[in-house]
Amino acid sequence: MNAAQAAADQPAPPPEAKPFSPVADRQRIVALDVVRGFALLGIFLMNIEWFNRPINTMGEGLPRDATGLDWLAGWFIAYFVAGKFWTIFSLLFGMGFAVMLVRAEQAGRPFVKVYLRRILALATFGAAHFIFLWDGDILFSYAAGALGLLIVLYGKPKWILLAVAVFIGLGFIPDAGAFFAVASGIAITGLLGLYLRGQGKLRWKGLDMPWFSVIVMAIGLVMSIAGGVLWLIPDTPPEPRGPFSVFGPLLVLTGWLSWKYHQPESLRSLRMSVAIYLFGGMAMTLGGVLQYLTPDPLTVAEAAAAAAAKAPAVAASTPALAPSAAASSAQASKKKTPQQRVDEIRAERKKRDEERAHDKAEEIRVFTTGRYADAVDLRARHFPDKAAGDAGFAVVLVGMFLLGAWFVRSGVMNDTERHLPLFRKLAMWGLPVGIGISLVAASIAVSHTPGDRHDGWGIARGLLMVGALPACLGYVGLVVTLLHSRGSPSRIRVTTRPT
Repeated sequence: MNAAQAAADQPAPPPEAKPFSPVADRQRIVALDVVRGFALLGIFLMNIEWFNRPINTMGEGLPRDATGLDWLAGWFIAYFVAGKFWTIFSLLFGMGFAVMLVRAEQAGRPFVKVYLRRILALATFGAAHFIFLWDGDILFSYAAGALGLLIVLYGKPKWILLAVAVFIGLGFIPDAGAFFAVASGIAITGLLGLYLRGQGKLRWKGLDMPWFSVIVMAIGLVMSIAGGVLWLIPDTPPEPRGPFSVFGPLLVLTGWLSWKYHQPESLRSLRMSVAIYLFGGMAMTLGGVLQYLTPDPLTVAEAAAAAAAKAPAVAASTPALAPSAAASSAQASKKKTPQQRVDEIRAERKKRDEERAHDKAEEIRVFTTGRYADAVDLRARHFPDKAAGDAGFAVVLVGMFLLGAWFVRSGVMNDTERHLPLFRKLAMWGLPVGIGISLVAASIAVSHTPGDRHDGWGIARGLLMVGALPACLGYVGLVVTLLHSRGSPSRIRVTTRPT
């Protein structure tokens, strides 16, 4: 073999990675920019209310003292804007992620390490914005969601398990319980990655089931049984009954659906993204229904205390007990009496109400008459709780990011004109369904008094979350349809600078 033949047989060197540079106008996805501008308008409308209202009241719906145009404007934003535009922005975030990933692959550039630097920068900006400017920030939430997305797509099981173990260990440090939330967020995203990447199956006696489905169904079954036990056995803690009774059956159903619809692989990310979001919305709705239909634990405890007070006293007429019976009686006497349970529930609620009132009053005082340093201090003290809450919210964001990534990876967003029938269907069906569900929620409750279990607010909030997804897709479909419309109703035009 001569030198020329030897050289010809050598594998070709990989293409030289192209350096990062600004995207040329011709490379921009015009529809993406238009939807982004539309989303910014909605975000502005959604957030402006919270520039002059305590963030602590975000879960209370429309202010009860609002009247006239103030009430009407708040109602319109609550049911036509709120919830629909952060979801659009989350879609756009996922689309941007997919665009960067595809272009990095095409250019032969590394992606994960570079994207991790972007996440760190975003988290830094988000934390600084929250602490120094406004505590309604969502940038840090997006950073947490982006990290969760990387775990879903690229996370190694051993490192995920190690991270979960470390954060669980940190959670046992006094006043560091927020680390438990971080551990659960990492565990859930790691489990989602197990489904998305189809890693491993349980094969036993003709059964062929993905490990994701096995684990989720097993957790759901355990929670369902525990929920039933808590409802049937008296004197058990009432707080976990609702969550176990809702999440247990939902997890069993989710596990079964993930088994049944595990193939084809090309649809996994789309199915999983929609399932994540609807799981959260349905859990909120069913939790609200359960709360609405079941009696208040305080009412139950008061009834038990009243019944115990009316029971005839038998202690004086009870004969001497055998040693074993006496021990059992002594052990039973250690249990809380019905009246002690009533006093405990009342004390817990009083403490919660006082803390809520104090936080609201402090926020109003600091942001109306306090110094800037006081505002920074208040937001800095709230930031750890916000970061811990983002561990759960990140799971929902991962679903929206994956949905946005699907729009790009499938080619739908790159060539919107060719996919106009899809966008027309999204507008035609998404908006009526999504806004319709929101209006049903509005007919149930528009305001909430903290602590009121039977005002229907839990059901209304759950329905609002469910309706936000189809409405969000409907808005995107409408904007893209108008972008390509040549009829008189369309006023959307895109102009580019000559290059």
